[in-house]
Amino acid sequence: MATLLPSYASCAARMTPGERRFAQRLMEKLEDDYSCWYDVPLGPRQQHPDFVILHPRRGLLILEVKDWKPDQINRIDKTSVSLLTDRGMKQIANPLEQARSYATGVATLLQKDPALLAETGRHQGRLLLPWGYGVVFTNITRKAFNAADLAWVIEPGLVLCQDEMTESVDAEAFQARLWAMFRVTFPCALTLPQVDRVRWHLFPDVRVASGQSPLFPVASTPTESDTPSIPELIRVMDLQQEQLARSLGDGHRVIHGVAGSGKTMILGYRCAYLAQAMTKPVLVLCYNVTLASKLHHIAAARGLAQKVTVRNFHRWCSEQLRLYNVSRPADGEGFAERLVQRVIEAVDKGQIPRAQYGAVLIDEGHDFEPDWVKLVAQMVDPETNSLLVLCDDAQSIYRKGTRRRWSWASVGVQAKGRTTILRLNYRNTAEVLSVACEFAKDVLNAEDAEEDGIPLVSPASAGRHGPIPEFVGRPDFKSEMGFIAERLRIWHEQGRGWNEMAVIYPASFLAKDIVESLKQDNVPFEWLNADRQSRNFNPADNSVKVVTMHSSKGLEFPVVAIPGLGFMPYKTDDPTDEARLLYVAMTRAMDELLITYHRKSAFVERLSEARERLAA
Repeated sequence: MATLLPSYASCAARMTPGERRFAQRLMEKLEDDYSCWYDVPLGPRQQHPDFVILHPRRGLLILEVKDWKPDQINRIDKTSVSLLTDRGMKQIANPLEQARSYATGVATLLQKDPALLAETGRHQGRLLLPWGYGVVFTNITRKAFNAADLAWVIEPGLVLCQDEMTESVDAEAFQARLWAMFRVTFPCALTLPQVDRVRWHLFPDVRVASGQSPLFPVASTPTESDTPSIPELIRVMDLQQEQLARSLGDGHRVIHGVAGSGKTMILGYRCAYLAQAMTKPVLVLCYNVTLASKLHHIAAARGLAQKVTVRNFHRWCSEQLRLYNVSRPADGEGFAERLVQRVIEAVDKGQIPRAQYGAVLIDEGHDFEPDWVKLVAQMVDPETNSLLVLCDDAQSIYRKGTRRRWSWASVGVQAKGRTTILRLNYRNTAEVLSVACEFAKDVLNAEDAEEDGIPLVSPASAGRHGPIPEFVGRPDFKSEMGFIAERLRIWHEQGRGWNEMAVIYPASFLAKDIVESLKQDNVPFEWLNADRQSRNFNPADNSVKVVTMHSSKGLEFPVVAIPGLGFMPYKTDDPTDEARLLYVAMTRAMDELLITYHRKSAFVERLSEARERLAA
C-alpha cells in the first residue's frame, strides 16, 4: 500500500469527495514503494498541487484533481475554464496548465542539483528521473470526456477519468493510466539518498540540520530564492517521521520513540506550525533544565519566542505562583514536590486559571510524574484541545523506585487511537548504539503494553556506521582527563568544531577536576554546572560542553567523551537507574564515543564484556 502524507485519517476531512476517492485508490492500487503527498506546500514558492506521486523507478508525477461534472463546464480553452458553480460562473485556470506549471517548476528546481543529474548515457547532464503531470476528473467518465469534445484542450492521455479509478479497476490498469501521463520515459532507479535529495528540494519543512543546529524548521516564503544553498550531506525526516509530523491534528497525541528517533525534531515541526495557527500561546515543557534552555534558544532564533514559551517544568510552576500571586512554599527539603503541590491546589481553587494555552507539548514525558501530566493537561484550551506528549521510558533516569504503572487516560490524556511508536534511531552510528544497547540490554528489554500504557521500546539502528567506541583505562583520573583533552584537540584539528564535542560526567565531585584539566590544556569549554548556567545554555557557542549525565538528556553531539566510568554504579544509587543513566549519556554521541576509567567497577567490567561480545 502506498504511503499517503499526511495520513488519510488526518486529511480526509478537508478533501473533496472526489479527492477522497482518488486518495483511497492510490493507497489501494499502488505498492509500498510509492509515496503520495496531498496538498503539501511544494518547493521554495510553497505551491499547492493536489497530489504529488514519487516512485524510485517511475519518477515524479503531479496531478490536479477536479470534481467537475460535464454540465458545469461552460467554456474551456488551453489556459482557462468558465465553470458554473453554486455561486455563479467562475473563471479559473485550466487544470492541465496548472499541473504543467507545477511540474515544470519542480523539474527546473531539481535540475539545479548536480547530484540529481545523469552522469552518463543519453540523458547525461539532464535530470535523472522522469517527470510528468496530468488531471483527474472524478465525476467525468471517459465517454463523457469524449462527448464533451474536451480532447482539443486537454490531451486525453494526460487525463484519468471517473470510470478509470473505481474500486473494481485492476491495479495494473490504474497504474498504466498514471504513468502514461509521462511525455518522456526512460529507465530510472533512484537510490535512497537520491530520493531524500528530491524530498529535500520539494519539501523544505522536512529538512534536518546536523549537529546542534536548529530543530525548528524555517518557513519558506514566495520571495525566497529558487536556488537554495545545497549542502553536501542531505538530511531529511524519514517517511514515517514526515507522515507523523504532517498528520498531527487536533486532540491529544502520545509519541513513544527510542533515543535519537526524531521526537524533539517532530516537536519543533509541530511548534512552528502551531505558532502560526494558534491565537493563544504555545507551551513547551520538559524536566531537564539544559534541554529547556536549548529549545528556548532555538525557538528564539527562529522568531517563535513571542508565541512559543519553553520552560522546564519546575520553573514553569514557580512562574505560575508568582504570576497569580500565590505564595511559594518555604525552601528546604522536599521543596520541588511542595512547589508542584502548591500549583495543583491553586488550580483546584481557581487561583491559577486552566486553559491558558492553545497547545501544550511535553518533551521527555517519561520523566513526568502522573500528577504533573494531569496538571499540565488542564492548561490546554478545550477549544483547540491540542496536547502532544513525547517519551521514551528507556530514558527514565529521574524516577525513583520501581517502574511506574499508570495509564495516560488516568491523568486526563485521551490518546487512545492516537499513539505512535518510533523505533529507528537516526542519531547514533550502529557502532555507538550497539555498544550502548548491549551494555544496557537488561533494562531495555521491550515490554508489551496496552496502547494507553507506557511501553518500553527497544531501539533499532537506521544503519549509519562509524568508528567503534573507544574504551580506555588510565592510571588515575588526572591522566584520564589528560587523554580526553588531547583527543578533543585532535578532533578539533581534524575539523570538528569545539561546540560539536561534549564531556559528559557521572558525578558532581568530578566536575572541578574536569574543568581544571581543560583549562590547563587550553580547551575552550562551557561548564553547565548550575541551574543558572544551564538555563543560559546556547548550543551555538563555540566551546566544548561539560555537562552531567542527567543534564545531557535531550542533547546530542557528534563527539562525546565520558570520563570516570569506574565510579559507576555509585554505591548509594540503584544499579538499574545508573545503567539507564549511562545508556542516556552514551546515546548522546552521534558519531564518535570515548569512555575512560582508572578504577575497576561493575560497569567497567560490564562494558568491557559488551564490547567483546560485539567484536566476536
